[in-house]
Amino acid sequence: MINYPSSKLPDINTTIFTIMSGLATEHQAINLSQGFPDFNCPEELIELVTRHMRDGHNQYAPMPGVKRLREKISEKTQLMYDYQPDPEREITVTSGATEALFAAIAAVVKAGDEVVVLEPCYDAYIPAIRLAGGIPIHVPLVVPDFHVDWNLVKKRISSRTRAIIINTPHNPTGAVMTHQDMETLASIIDSTDILVISDEVYEHMVFDGDTHSSVLRHPSLRTRSMVISSFGKTYHTTGWKIGYAIAPPALTTELRKMHQFLTFSTVTPMQLAIADYLDNDTHYRTLPHFYQAKRDLFCQLLEPSRFQVLPSSGTYFQLARYDAISQEHDLDFAKRLTREIGVASIPVSVFYHDKTDNNFLRFCFAKSEDTLRQAAERLVEL
Repeated sequence: MINYPSSKLPDINTTIFTIMSGLATEHQAINLSQGFPDFNCPEELIELVTRHMRDGHNQYAPMPGVKRLREKISEKTQLMYDYQPDPEREITVTSGATEALFAAIAAVVKAGDEVVVLEPCYDAYIPAIRLAGGIPIHVPLVVPDFHVDWNLVKKRISSRTRAIIINTPHNPTGAVMTHQDMETLASIIDSTDILVISDEVYEHMVFDGDTHSSVLRHPSLRTRSMVISSFGKTYHTTGWKIGYAIAPPALTTELRKMHQFLTFSTVTPMQLAIADYLDNDTHYRTLPHFYQAKRDLFCQLLEPSRFQVLPSSGTYFQLARYDAISQEHDLDFAKRLTREIGVASIPVSVFYHDKTDNNFLRFCFAKSEDTLRQAAERLVEL
């Protein structure tokens, strides 16, 4: 009998996204659970990828990313946030935003370091912290609008705090941090060595006329921050798994040490195609309107239902409270909806370390109008 080593993550099982998508397939349900569009990326992108493949660009890309793409990212960052990072020393293209997050955490978190995490949070943060030997310090966002209680954050900071992870626009809640939030964060950590890991993958999905408050806009924050972005979210290409990280040179050096041994480099023809496509800023500039229209439609369709909808301020996720319908635990309710009603969602309790249940489900509205209408018809029946 082989004595296998004990698990490094004994309490971590298959992700809820895999579970709910599998359940949706099994019951032929409409899948509003996992965050991916059911429509295609721009046709021009497909043509560009095909051209680069046929031109022979099918071997390893440079470890930090194709130079031309890093230069285009630098130009785009200047255009959006009035800051132009050095493409050679401050920008790294990664195999998805999750890889960038893992590399960022592994680069700076050592055994015994504490990392402040705002909950509910994307499920990759805490395992990455623990695998690095760090200790997650959980700070709950304030229900029902999920704003940050900065006084509580300040109380949870200690001499062992290495970093704080923020996420705006926020998955799973759709909450958006403001310029004042960034000012407050800066004031709290100004006299410390605390770093910021800023997950900004939904940066182009901020609604109702608001603008994205990136840490890159804030001079004192960007000198201590690693900012994570995603072309998969921006260009409806989640399956391409292409993201990037922007960080000061010293932090980029450490992040690249992790990146080169995680994936080394990211798929070449996709990088070249995106570099070409970035010459046209129309797509990402019109993305807020594109997704706000989907949010508004979905919320309007749910008005006759017994769900309490909390309109999303950003991302392509919509929370809905169901306590007027059932007192079931949200995981049980989400599974029953999938089996009996034929609509898959994500229970928000899975984004808390202690499975806090506030009777919220998360629905993804990055879907065609027909899909949203069919899903809403079923939900209204409850």
